[in-house]
Amino acid sequence: MAAPNVLGIIYSNVYDDCLSELTSVRTMGSVPFAGRYRLIDFVLSSMVNSGIAKVGISTKANYQSLMDHIGSGKSWDLSRKRDGLTILPPFNLTGSGGVYKNRLEALGGMLSYIADSGKDYVLLSDCNVVCNLDYEAIVDEHIKSGADITVAYKRGMVPKLENIMTFALDGDRITNVTVGQAGDTAGDYSLNIIVMSRILLERLVSSAQGQGYDNFERDIIAKNVSSLYIRGHKIDTYAKTVESLQSYYDISMGLLTGEYKELFAKDHPVYTKVRDDMPAIYGVCADAKNSLVADGCIIKGTVENCILFRGVQIAEGAVVKNSIIMQDSFISSGAKINCAILDKNVVIKPGRELSGAESYPIYIGKNITV
Repeated sequence: MAAPNVLGIIYSNVYDDCLSELTSVRTMGSVPFAGRYRLIDFVLSSMVNSGIAKVGISTKANYQSLMDHIGSGKSWDLSRKRDGLTILPPFNLTGSGGVYKNRLEALGGMLSYIADSGKDYVLLSDCNVVCNLDYEAIVDEHIKSGADITVAYKRGMVPKLENIMTFALDGDRITNVTVGQAGDTAGDYSLNIIVMSRILLERLVSSAQGQGYDNFERDIIAKNVSSLYIRGHKIDTYAKTVESLQSYYDISMGLLTGEYKELFAKDHPVYTKVRDDMPAIYGVCADAKNSLVADGCIIKGTVENCILFRGVQIAEGAVVKNSIIMQDSFISSGAKINCAILDKNVVIKPGRELSGAESYPIYIGKNITV
């Protein structure tokens, strides 16, 4: 049981560009998901459920909503005198200073925090992978195997992401690492969940920066594949990578087909910021089918195959199908919405019609009135 001796590091801004519609006003970590959660809730809850009690969250830009959501970490039992949660500033403390430019510079800027953590191991993770994992098992297997680095990976279509790592393996040992977009191909690709000893991480980051390197995947992982025992840990359970607005829509809508149970295991709860609200209210003429409806919603019209976040109101006579409607949005009487993603506080006026397609959902930005 090694997880209590692990420092968790979460990158909240990595891959913001791939979901620019939703991250223009927030970090990837604070992107709303599944009616009442944010993407960071899944990795943060997995860490807490696995006994990791000291967590640092790396920030870069647009992190006001993230700070509002995370607060002191109380919702995850991380508001503590010892260990607990820390929001790490977006500054590169090496070289010329200023905001860091990449993952490696971000690590360099937090080396003192890592060194002072008192933990023997570090678990690094991004926020764009939706999963609910037992990190304790990953750490225990990492220690038992004698590996220098363990990287969690998935077999499937490789996400189209910058610096995505794909692997060739001999058993559980990674023998080759390819860094870069793979296109429409299947393979063993990294989930960017990485475990190594704190001392090794400090040494690798310091050495890479001393030599002027600037790419974590290429200069830390791929460069050392022959000199270190880099182990792959295959994930066969639910794990979906957000790589675009389309993938965000597809992953979200997949929850309506039974995948919800795979993600939200009873013995591995997902925690989030508590918002006290009344239960959802359904009017006399309401017709709701196969939808995920959060607390505080008022439904008087027709809702089918939708995800409604807290406080959404669907007026009588409105028809909403195959859509994601975020917090406190209002759909007026006579409006028709299909295959759309509506950000927070969107107002759709009476009689308006918005329709995208399952392969091309329409997006309406935060606080917009249509």
